[in-house]
Amino acid sequence: MAAAPDEFSGPDDLEERERTALETLCKRLADDEFVLAERYTEWQVRAPTLESDLALANNAQDELGHARLWYDVLGDLGFGERELVYERDPDDFRHSTLVERPFEDGNWADPVLRSYLYDVAEELRLEALADSSYPKIADRVEKIRSEESYHREHAQNWLERLADDEESRERLQATLDELFPHALTLFEPCAPPRDANEASGDKPRAVDPGIEADIVDLGLRTATLEELGEEWLSIVVPYLESLDLAVPIDGDDGFEVTAAALPDERGRDGTHTDAWAELYDEFTRTYRELGRDEPTTIMDAPE
Repeated sequence: MAAAPDEFSGPDDLEERERTALETLCKRLADDEFVLAERYTEWQVRAPTLESDLALANNAQDELGHARLWYDVLGDLGFGERELVYERDPDDFRHSTLVERPFEDGNWADPVLRSYLYDVAEELRLEALADSSYPKIADRVEKIRSEESYHREHAQNWLERLADDEESRERLQATLDELFPHALTLFEPCAPPRDANEASGDKPRAVDPGIEADIVDLGLRTATLEELGEEWLSIVVPYLESLDLAVPIDGDDGFEVTAAALPDERGRDGTHTDAWAELYDEFTRTYRELGRDEPTTIMDAPE
């Protein structure tokens, strides 16, 4: 029988099923944050104002710090930064395709809207982690939530400013049409972690809904992906419509996410856009070219 949610005190309490659930949960959390931080850096010194340039740089730093907090939890399962980032098979990353897509050159609506869609989802999932049965997860939530609230405020201020101008609103609508299907992948189930016997380059593993069910049943997260997705839609759809934007999702009595509404590549299942391979090569290039066997550490591990 699985341990009750309130019985976890550390990795020694985890059986194989529970370790798989913890690994899957933390990888989806950390990978989202890490990849989004890498993308945000592309806007350095390109934002329309100095204030926004600094804000986006701060967002990138925050997301990278959050990724490190979640990757550190995976240290309980024996993972190090090398295995989790620099020498990990790119197909084993479990981030949403929303965060891996390259920004459209010169389109400020893209980082603003992407930040809003992501940060609302982030706020909801942090709420569902606040009472996690794994103490190291629950202990990190408050710090992350305090930083994420500023990200959402910055995004909403800019969305309202852009929507107030007809030309900017048209660009915002085109960006929403592009990004929204990828934002829906934030709530897709993950494929299980790659087995140690599987070779790099093997086809992505099929999604196992049972792992996501375990995450909730074990109390690691207190809401299902479906519940999080429904709440996210109940927030973002009315808000975007209040800006005279048409949200590209159908539904008369509430909004239903169908397979047709999702992109072909969903990230969570190990399928990624072509842009991901390029980004992965970019952030691992220096590590590989210098022939490192360990990443450079510039600060102590989080407590």
